[in-house]
Amino acid sequence: MYFGIGIENPKTSQNIGLLWRSAENLGANFIFTVGGRTKDELSDVLKTYKRIPFYKYADIDDFYAHLPHGCRLVGVENSEGASDLRTFQHFVRSVYILGAEDNGLTRRALELCHAVVNIPCVKGCFNVTVAGALVMYDRLMKTNVPEGK
Repeated sequence: MYFGIGIENPKTSQNIGLLWRSAENLGANFIFTVGGRTKDELSDVLKTYKRIPFYKYADIDDFYAHLPHGCRLVGVENSEGASDLRTFQHFVRSVYILGAEDNGLTRRALELCHAVVNIPCVKGCFNVTVAGALVMYDRLMKTNVPEGK
């Protein structure tokens, strides 16, 4: 089991830092950003950078050219035709990409995805870091990882 998670065009550095912390807690192998509007100052009080690599890509094509071998790209987006996360079967080797809160994933990113999932909710949508944590938690629960591992 191998996966990474990141944000395309992140709006704030706080979102990246919070996603990084969740990624460590939920078993991710790396995080990344594609493009972005943030400064390099990341919110990381637990020094997660010492344990989980962080990669930055200039644009979606640069990112896709560096997708780890054998990984499937999964978009997280509330869009028509997206699979419901509750019934989605995660790939063994996955990279999850989230869009910025104000614009979502770009059309080009969606074209490159092997699958797109949405997270059902009662009203509105989730903050990007919450959405990322929910996807990672769903993955963890569906992989039958022993408690504490």
